[in-house]
Amino acid sequence: MHSHPRGHLVYAARGVLSVHTERGTSIVPANRLAWTPAGSTHYHRAHGHTDMRILFLPASLARFVPNHPAVFVVSDLAREVLLTLTGPRDHDRAARARLRRVLVDELHEAHEQPLQLPEPHDDRLQAIAQALRKEPADNTSLAELGQTIGASARTLSRLFHNELGMTFYQWRTQLRIYHALVLLADGHDTTHVAHACGWANPSSFITAFTNIIGTTPGRHRTSHQRRTTR
Repeated sequence: MHSHPRGHLVYAARGVLSVHTERGTSIVPANRLAWTPAGSTHYHRAHGHTDMRILFLPASLARFVPNHPAVFVVSDLAREVLLTLTGPRDHDRAARARLRRVLVDELHEAHEQPLQLPEPHDDRLQAIAQALRKEPADNTSLAELGQTIGASARTLSRLFHNELGMTFYQWRTQLRIYHALVLLADGHDTTHVAHACGWANPSSFITAFTNIIGTTPGRHRTSHQRRTTR
């Protein structure tokens, strides 16, 4: 991990990004925008054929956005401004400064909606996390997983709640959605992604995906394809 002396925004015009900090992993699909303040320890990872856009903000504007890492739902206006600012430099300095102010105004009004995958610290939870990252479609129950690592389901449930602030099944769903976004970015269809990520049928996957991402997998993929042809 590394830190940067200037705060910056990161956006995936194509593909999926993940931002890793000491607090865990934030998933940044194309309807989200990640902010990392100056001095925060982090690293980015790109998934699929990713077009990653990075915009540094001067301190005079950075003070209007949170002083902690954050993920926002990106508005259509914010997206267009950010793409313009990170595209070919056909605007003069004054115009670019005005666009940056518009973008910060949009973010100031936006709601933080992180897709957070917190990182466990307990050795037993780390073992479960490692196994499910390798095979997100694994439907083994928490009790059965506990048997392989010598911990009861009750103990593991308490650890998930105390360490990560969610149940095991909530955490596993977040992990699966993360994996699903990567597969969709690589061009796989909804049915394939549903089964690859552990859902018994596409409809239950669509429901879970929509609840977390805010749009269906099909619309997400179509929107992604439109942006890649721009």
